Amino acid sequence: MQGLAEFVKTLGATRIGAMAAIAAALIGFFAFVILRVTSPTMTTLFTDLTFEDSSAIVKDLERQGIPFELRNDAGTILVPKEAVTRLRMKLAESGLPKGGGVGYEIFDKSDALGATSFVQNINHLRALEGELARTIRAIDRVHAARVHLVMPERPLFSRDKVEPSASIVLRVRGTLETQQVRAIRHLVSSAVSGLKPARISIVDESGRLLADGAGDGTDIVSVPADERKVAFERRMREQVESIVSSVVGPGRARVQLAAEFDFNRITQTSDRYDPEGRVVRSSQTREESSLSANGQDGQVTVANELPGGGRQGQQPGQGGNNNNGRSDQNRKTEEIVNYEISRTTKTEVIEGGRVNRISVAVLVDGNYVKNDKGDVTYEPRSAEEIDRIAALVRSAIGFDQKRGDQVEVVNLRLAEAPQNLPREPRTWMDYFQFTKDDIMRGVELGVMALLGLIVLLMVVRPLVRRIVTPDKAVTALAGAAGAGGLAIAGAAGSISGGPGGPNVIVGGEQATATISTHTSQMIDIAQVQGQVHAQSVQKVGELADRNPHETVAIIRQWLHENNN
Repeated sequence: MQGLAEFVKTLGATRIGAMAAIAAALIGFFAFVILRVTSPTMTTLFTDLTFEDSSAIVKDLERQGIPFELRNDAGTILVPKEAVTRLRMKLAESGLPKGGGVGYEIFDKSDALGATSFVQNINHLRALEGELARTIRAIDRVHAARVHLVMPERPLFSRDKVEPSASIVLRVRGTLETQQVRAIRHLVSSAVSGLKPARISIVDESGRLLADGAGDGTDIVSVPADERKVAFERRMREQVESIVSSVVGPGRARVQLAAEFDFNRITQTSDRYDPEGRVVRSSQTREESSLSANGQDGQVTVANELPGGGRQGQQPGQGGNNNNGRSDQNRKTEEIVNYEISRTTKTEVIEGGRVNRISVAVLVDGNYVKNDKGDVTYEPRSAEEIDRIAALVRSAIGFDQKRGDQVEVVNLRLAEAPQNLPREPRTWMDYFQFTKDDIMRGVELGVMALLGLIVLLMVVRPLVRRIVTPDKAVTALAGAAGAGGLAIAGAAGSISGGPGGPNVIVGGEQATATISTHTSQMIDIAQVQGQVHAQSVQKVGELADRNPHETVAIIRQWLHENNN
């Protein structure tokens, strides 16, 4: 401990302060590095939050003592990755986030006894609008939504009924498709009693009218023809491009599709009679019979018509010359049958939008392979491969030769450089699967370690070396002290070894001067670094013990010089 205390005294106040400052800076730096390395990985808890939801969520996180970060003007909240799932379930239990609108929770804390019917109706309307807005925001590309409902009351003693209507304002990311707009209209109309899709108007944040709300209620007619054509072509093009890209690679194919539509609406009515499908509807039969005598030569008389009159009035030998007096009986039968023939009446309404013809043009890139020199070369695809791709395209679009469809697949080299060059053979490094978070974490740790190493080598090491290593001036003084000790030893030796005389006096004076100068230097050096010059002081003591007379003379000379 005494040696340590003496070493501290030799350093001085300046060096001790510098060492304390360096130690504090190093402690702060490494504390920052340790905290940064050991801090949890932050991930997104919720995005696109309103200020009300952000405030409620932050208050709940502070109550639980969970660290968090706010981004994008408090619209995004980040929390430790390992606690995301638990926090989402916990906040969902509390009804957070609410979505920035008032839903049916408005009735949870309301005073039902003191509320009037008007207030209840307004709250119900607000709750319905808020719930619809939340549901619409769940649709892809919809960032925010606001719904306004008009629910008119039927006046008393009035036969006319005013239909409800709705208007929706959307803030979207990109552009909504026609099917998404139709889905929103049907979603709202199904949630509101008596509301028709044709009575719903939709506007985006730029003021563009997505649905005018003035249609006749027929979806096919209400959608413009151009939009239907564009939507059909886009859908078919995406299907073809998807199946071709899976064969030739992403970004290696270009697809263009054109469709011809017939937007005429046709109504056809036809009647069909089936002769084999007969059914008897009614049947009528009529029979007639008559008796006539041939002996009267076919004359019709009253006597002949009377029963037995013909025989009584017949004279012997008359009328028996033809049929020997025989009579003819005539019978007539009539039958009328009415049949019900099966009849089929067919009415067809052919809506507009029939596809008359589809034309597809597909451009595929070739293959890129490496030659023996390692250079990437282009190779065109074979005719067999092109035919297979064309067959896939025909199947994807529903090719109909009678309709006049046309498919062309051409192999040409694209002007752009290929995005996916041939991969090298798999190595053992390919089997290590690292996620993006793992890579970023590794980069962060590497940067922190590099900074720590730079600080140790460039800052800490030079400062410690400068503090511990003695200064050049002190080293020079120590060398001078060593030289002075040698001079004292030489002078002492000349005094003790030689006979008395003038030479001895001259040597004693030189030794006295040398001892006076270097002793003072040694005293100063001993105050700075006593351990280094202990040997020199010990040698001076030994010389004084062996030469007491010369030492007394030197001390007397010092006293005389101080008195003068």
